[in-house]
Amino acid sequence: MINIFEKTQGSNAIFLAVTFLFTFGFILQSCEDEAVVTPKPRGFPKVVYPEKLYQSFEEGYCNFSFQYPTYAKIEKSNSFFDERPSNECWFDISIPQFDAKIHCTYSPIDNKETGEKLKTDAFELAHKHNIKAKYIEEINIDTKNGAKGIAFNLEGEVASPFQFFVSDEEKHFVRGSLYFNTKVAPDSLAPIFSFVKKDIEYMINTLEWKE
Repeated sequence: MINIFEKTQGSNAIFLAVTFLFTFGFILQSCEDEAVVTPKPRGFPKVVYPEKLYQSFEEGYCNFSFQYPTYAKIEKSNSFFDERPSNECWFDISIPQFDAKIHCTYSPIDNKETGEKLKTDAFELAHKHNIKAKYIEEINIDTKNGAKGIAFNLEGEVASPFQFFVSDEEKHFVRGSLYFNTKVAPDSLAPIFSFVKKDIEYMINTLEWKE
């Protein structure tokens, strides 16, 4: 006599095994057919660098002259953050192509104490970025035209990656700071920063004082 119950159990087991294998194979095949999506790294538009040509800054409201890029323009400053201009010689060198500005201020030196205070203020303003700066390099400036001072090269996610001050140590004091109006990471901005920094260096080296 054949035990129907045992036979039914065996048939069910075979049926379940076949069903499991078929389902597993279907899922595996679906996974293979599915395209693997790999996130692409963030891209940035290709930067076209202009030819380095320069023009003269010869404005009557400033007691100095210098050379600045032909792809930049001068914009008089009415204010800078919460500061009001102490004289007419406050201006921005705007470079629209890179969404950058070099903010420049001028201060006359009345006496030795005034000159020392202006230097101290310049150091304090540069080192305010110590919270975010990975490193601050101080570079001595001493040009053939009698401009002496310090340039501050700041590494890291800082608001102003390059600042400087120059003086004749008698009558004139000029301070400048570079700003980019962008949220791009410093590493991605590095080639543009290097390009603009050379323009600032050229500007400093060509700066001449007026009596």
